[in-house]
Amino acid sequence: MAERGFLFSIIFTFSFTSVLSRSSISTSKSSCTTVIFDVSASIQKTLDIFSLDPQASLKLNHHQHQQNTISSSSSLTLPLHPRSSVYNHNHTDYSSLTSTRLQRDSVRVRSLQTRLDLAITGFKVSDLKPVDTQFEAQDLQVPVISGTSQGSGEYFSRVGIGHPPSSLYMVLDTGSDVNWVQCAPCADCYQQADPIFEPASSSSYSPLTCSTPQCKSLDVSECRNDTCLYEVSYGDGSYTVGDFVTETISFGDSAVVNDIAIGCGHNNEGLFVGAAGLIGLGGGSLSFPSQINATSYSYCLVDRDSDSASTLEFNSVTPPDAVTAPLLRNKKVDTFYYLDLTGLSVAGELLSIPQSSFKLDDNGEGGVIVDSGTAVTRLHTDAYNSLRDAFVKGTKDLPSANGVALFDTCYDLSKRKSVQVPTVSFHFSNGRELALPAKNYLIPVDSAGTFCFAFAPTSSSLSIIGNVQQQGTRVSYDLANSLIGFSPKKC
Repeated sequence: MAERGFLFSIIFTFSFTSVLSRSSISTSKSSCTTVIFDVSASIQKTLDIFSLDPQASLKLNHHQHQQNTISSSSSLTLPLHPRSSVYNHNHTDYSSLTSTRLQRDSVRVRSLQTRLDLAITGFKVSDLKPVDTQFEAQDLQVPVISGTSQGSGEYFSRVGIGHPPSSLYMVLDTGSDVNWVQCAPCADCYQQADPIFEPASSSSYSPLTCSTPQCKSLDVSECRNDTCLYEVSYGDGSYTVGDFVTETISFGDSAVVNDIAIGCGHNNEGLFVGAAGLIGLGGGSLSFPSQINATSYSYCLVDRDSDSASTLEFNSVTPPDAVTAPLLRNKKVDTFYYLDLTGLSVAGELLSIPQSSFKLDDNGEGGVIVDSGTAVTRLHTDAYNSLRDAFVKGTKDLPSANGVALFDTCYDLSKRKSVQVPTVSFHFSNGRELALPAKNYLIPVDSAGTFCFAFAPTSSSLSIIGNVQQQGTRVSYDLANSLIGFSPKKC
């Protein structure tokens, strides 16, 4: 294969599952200072996950989605599934499962931070050392599945590629723009659950030339016989290389979209085992929402330990009861969705954290992004310390436990059925307040009753709201009006 100056465009997978289940609106001190946390129910879920039957769950969720999409005419909808409801994991206890999740999460966060740092310092992919790889080339709605047991990626959806459509599980990721799928012939393909996509069997497969806007929009591209080649590399060492083409994408009975630019990967490596590829939901021009000119999209991330499914919906209206916040964009990196967070509160008391800790500056540094692929919310160290100290102050009566991995604040609740804990809320620049349910900030790390405060510090200027804090809440991206909405119990 011809020489290539292919580089690392750090992108990721719809990772670790979690979402917010309750919210409130307030412009002053909250009247609610504590909330009851059900310890027994949470521990039971850590046991139930080992008896889940992914195939049975998928059949039931598919049937329910078909019933839902019959009445849906205004939006495009896809089923969204957590990893645990799609593939069997090989863990025998919840502690090891948690360890694997947290390791994957750390890799994800480092990748996002590195991508942003490169953009801020002005590095281009062409400045980096290329990857030496070769290959021979011969209104919308979908259910969302959580993807925690399958390599890289936490949530998946069943998508049809080509005409006639080949039905494949794809990772969904708000931190990525380029869509891609593994294609035959494979020079090097990882194992996936479905058969490898055969371009020769699709009448809608059409290679892009090097002069097309889609090819020119790639971070890394090259020409061969006037056809566009692409490469996307991820911070964990995963990558995909192949032909950049247009294809038809179908969403069950919901809709069919033609001429979507997508990578046809013949050489793919990394943590994507199980999924056939990736659908990018980022803010760049090559992302799926951008290509269909979506004015909005929303998702609800179900519990990562459940076998239930929710939906990913395009061009749907933000629920009227949503807690909204300004959506900001970084002129250095158009992929990420920034939230105008201004403060945090614990037990109804607004913490003394400078707003500069959350501010996106003119150089593209700082700020807070909402990410589906990051599990645990990362806050600048000073902001995290203030949040943690206030929470610890309100939980003095709870027995402490040793820290676990990136968690430094843990509790031994093995002898409790329920506990009372301080409320935790996000505050936005428009005066709105989003109160998190206790299960979204106190999570089990084993089945023995050890729970940890599910936030972590970062030395990076970038803060990230992860999917643990999003669990159980429909998150809406109103692209037309530059708003992000959080709607409790809308899965």
